[in-house]
Amino acid sequence: MSETIKADVVIIGGGLTGLCAAFYAKKQGLKAVVIEKNNRVGGVIQTIEDNGFVLEAGPNTGVLSHPEVVELFNDLAPLCKLETANPDAKRRLIWKLGQWHALPSGLIAAIKTPLFSFTDKLRILGEPFRKKSSEPYESIANLVKRRLGVSFLDYAVDPFVSGVYAGDPSHLITRFALPKLYALEQNYGSFIKGAIKKGFEKKDERIKKATREVFSAENGLEALVKAIATIFGKDNLILNANNTAVAQNHQGYLVTTTSNERVITYASKYVITTTDAETLPALLPFVSATDLKDITNLRYAKVTQMVLGFKKWEGIPLNAFGGLVPTKEKRDILGVLFTSSFLNNRAPANGALLSVFIGGIKRPELFDLNDNDLKTLVFREIKEMMQLNAVEPDIIHIFRYPKAIPQYERSSMERFEVIENIQKTYPGLILAGGIRDGIGMADRIKQAYTITQFNM
Repeated sequence: MSETIKADVVIIGGGLTGLCAAFYAKKQGLKAVVIEKNNRVGGVIQTIEDNGFVLEAGPNTGVLSHPEVVELFNDLAPLCKLETANPDAKRRLIWKLGQWHALPSGLIAAIKTPLFSFTDKLRILGEPFRKKSSEPYESIANLVKRRLGVSFLDYAVDPFVSGVYAGDPSHLITRFALPKLYALEQNYGSFIKGAIKKGFEKKDERIKKATREVFSAENGLEALVKAIATIFGKDNLILNANNTAVAQNHQGYLVTTTSNERVITYASKYVITTTDAETLPALLPFVSATDLKDITNLRYAKVTQMVLGFKKWEGIPLNAFGGLVPTKEKRDILGVLFTSSFLNNRAPANGALLSVFIGGIKRPELFDLNDNDLKTLVFREIKEMMQLNAVEPDIIHIFRYPKAIPQYERSSMERFEVIENIQKTYPGLILAGGIRDGIGMADRIKQAYTITQFNM
């Protein structure tokens, strides 16, 4: 027998977005409920301790790109403490012709680096004088080639896009995938002029919190998830939920779910979905399939992560954030994160913790490799790139993400418009998560804050 419980807001999906939305709703004094299909909250965020190593199954880090992140950690103190990356390991390495090179961090370094051609170095000097584009759906690849040149695309932006989206810069639309880069050209006419002028613009104290530093949580990102869940309260976390569906009623919505053989119906004014795009038709049967098709056709990159822990590191010095591999180099990995070099207590002294990423939009076939073939591939690449005599890790963990990263491609505009129209048609229904508003952890936290500013 079903029981009906009143709530102010029901949140479907207990990943970072859903948990933060619940936290912010409770902070306003509202009764919120989180419905999660798995037996734990946090989505793919999970910290694992193994043989002296601390590793992440899911996102390894975020970027302090929005002040809401710092404010959230302040609200969670002392249960969870923000950890920012070691500044001594801020270099990003790019693989070219058999060796690593530091990605330039300024104009002078860009002129000196062997990563870019002489012609494109001259183009970089001329970048402030090029006209801005009037094409709203220009790809990242076209924008970069137009303003900076092909070698800059090949050895800076292409690997960067692989590291962030595991995607293809020729398909990702700048306006949606890298909106701040798009805004630099549109608002200032140039990347270089925009960066200089923004550096002199006065910022209020809240905006200054967005330092762009890489962040994690002390003892791992799962500490963040656990802190939010603790403050929100476990009584309103419904786990192992299945057959969840939303229906309309005259006061708002009825959300019915089954958890541990118990059927529960929540009556609420607001419903927030934070799940993957393809789950929406089953969750929202009252919304026509025609209206949802521009959302459900969202493409995701498939990514495999292999984590390797070495109690004694004998390879190249790991005094960097990590290394990215351009498509042009035709290697079998996207990049390597040197986790123990920039976060504390992630490996034993004199050891190393690496995360290697494989697959993505350009190499989806590598996602289907079995564990043995995957190890052979990764060990071969790591042995050469990290200058190891032998690859003999003390721990190995493999994580596969079939829907790792949504791709903000040309269809994104239609998706955003459909989401807006659905929300206007059904007041109180909010479609959130990675389907809009960015893909990073900071984007998820900011989105959760924004969508929970209810007018009750």
